[in-house]
Amino acid sequence: MSAEPGVLFDVDGTLVDSNYLHTLAWSRALRDGGDWAAMNVIHRLIGMGGDQLTEQILGHEDDGAADRWRHHYEALVDEVIVFPGAAELLGVLHDAGLRVVLASSAPAAHVEMMIERLGVADVIDAATSADDADASKPAPDIFNAALAAGNVDARRALVVGDSIWDVQAARAAGLATIGVESGGFSRHELTEEGASFVYRHVQDLLDQWRTSPLGQLSS
Repeated sequence: MSAEPGVLFDVDGTLVDSNYLHTLAWSRALRDGGDWAAMNVIHRLIGMGGDQLTEQILGHEDDGAADRWRHHYEALVDEVIVFPGAAELLGVLHDAGLRVVLASSAPAAHVEMMIERLGVADVIDAATSADDADASKPAPDIFNAALAAGNVDARRALVVGDSIWDVQAARAAGLATIGVESGGFSRHELTEEGASFVYRHVQDLLDQWRTSPLGQLSS
């Protein structure tokens, strides 16, 4: 079957309001290991792979940090809220004939939880997790894996994400990015990094999707 046009969606900070919970979980994980970093420093790295995040902050690897983060995040996960318009946007794009793929590098169990919370199992064509990439964002691996998993034509694909790490990873995969500010990165930062268009959040993108790059892709 030939590849088709499609959209690759980051999840955390893009479709669900979880970035600040991740920040808190990483803060607690670092303190458990005897280290400390200011919340704003941690937040600036959310969206980057956890292995790279700890090395960026500490200057060295911490083999136990990821397990400690997971413990703290799973204690907070019930507080994750789906952004207004997120599930509706995925459904609209599915109905428009586009392939819809969740391009997450979170643990597989977390991805499944977010699919259930979003209620989008019947409108997505595939989803990736940390198991599908050798290197985490800003490496392009997760987007390359999402293209393959969703049978998406890279020449007719767009990424929707909230962080500069999404933009960098997409660019490395040869893909254009639509940014949303809901994860905490500003329009200026996302545009400066290379995002083609930036919206406040997915509800804005849903409201304007026909006149956005998504509408052009579907036509």
